[in-house]
Amino acid sequence: MALNSKLSDFSPIVFGDLNIIPRQFLNSHTAPSPIPYTGSPLLLCLADIRLFFSLAWSLPGILIPVTRWRSSALDELYPSLPNLISLALHGFLIIFQSLVLLSLPFLILLPLWGVILYLAAVYAVTWITALLLNGTEDVLHSTVDLGEEGKRHAGECWIYLNGVSIGKHWLQSNLDRLAYTFRRPITGVHNRTYGILFDLLQCIVERDFDYATYDIRRSYVTIKNSLLDEKNKKVVLILHSQGGIEGSLILDWLLTELPHDTVNKLEIYSFGSAANHFNNPLRHSQFRSSAATNGDTQIATSTTRNHYAVRHIEHYAAAGEFVARWGVLHFAPLPSRYAGRVFIRPGTGHLLNQHYLNSIFPLDQNMRVREHNSFMDMNVRFTSDGAMERVREGYVEMLLGGEEAMDGAIVKDRGNGVSDLARSWPVAARRVTPRVRDCSRLWLYRNGGSPED
Repeated sequence: MALNSKLSDFSPIVFGDLNIIPRQFLNSHTAPSPIPYTGSPLLLCLADIRLFFSLAWSLPGILIPVTRWRSSALDELYPSLPNLISLALHGFLIIFQSLVLLSLPFLILLPLWGVILYLAAVYAVTWITALLLNGTEDVLHSTVDLGEEGKRHAGECWIYLNGVSIGKHWLQSNLDRLAYTFRRPITGVHNRTYGILFDLLQCIVERDFDYATYDIRRSYVTIKNSLLDEKNKKVVLILHSQGGIEGSLILDWLLTELPHDTVNKLEIYSFGSAANHFNNPLRHSQFRSSAATNGDTQIATSTTRNHYAVRHIEHYAAAGEFVARWGVLHFAPLPSRYAGRVFIRPGTGHLLNQHYLNSIFPLDQNMRVREHNSFMDMNVRFTSDGAMERVREGYVEMLLGGEEAMDGAIVKDRGNGVSDLARSWPVAARRVTPRVRDCSRLWLYRNGGSPED
């Protein structure tokens, strides 16, 4: 089968046990999604509920592996006192909110004043517990002392939007882990948690009703101001979990309010995104025919990507964890639905530090990213669809074995391999076995590096 034929059918690119789904284009002729993200909110809710139950088998993959603490105290489930306190508070909220949801049908037996008092008590208990988890600050900053290294990228602004269940302590751990990884100061706009169950309900409201919560509106202002600040030549937005939903809605607003050359300062990288769409229109209609002609045979970069409003978008997802399957992995294959390249790593785990960053950007004893790891060193080959459907067949083994089964040859990073590979992909695919690192722009930012634009 011809290379272009495979790509036009949206086949993923597979790196050993890893899949990459290339960018989707505006002129795809494949069948549209039966319910677009702009469709009826009620129908979207029903579809999400059905999707939840169909993917319930992958729920254990959110927290497993539990005891792989490669970053020690920065890992969310590491048995430190702050982590144990956070886990205890979340455990209380899960039990309390589950009982509240089960009790709702019985409220019909109470008079109106009784219902009001009951709901007020539920709100008070949830608010006080959430306050202990969240603290009072809306914006936090990484606390890692990067020295002179952290001052080398004065024209960049890095912003992080967290996901479900993240209180102040875990947000600070995320920010510090990202700062160690990319050797840049990171700003975090806190998406506050109100307990896992209530956070999930908030995800449904944001995703299906396009409702902008206070956290979204506050994050939007921060990101918009950063883009408008002339000192910033580049704004890098990192999203995790529910942060993907919020980031996709914020991007929709930015595309309607700001000139596209201003939005073009933005780069977006998500981990385990729960969003149901990601828009990135072409900056000019003349680029449409170019995109259709070149397609995804250009595996990466600046030249082609800058035809789009957002210069670069990448999504990283684990094949065996529920949130990614409920979000990016379900919607990315749909035509014109999910802009950006999707990297699918084998294994499970949804937590940012303990699972995603430890697998993709493992640190050495000096808190710097190792030059080689099993994920980035995986080689690439083309394959047909169906790999994601086969994950369930070996799910128990995946839960027990995690990512230790990943095996890949160690090769040197080709420096500007992303751009070079992009320009000569059909030839390079025959002569050289490309690695994940060759197609990941985010990898080039590790340890203070900077990819070419």
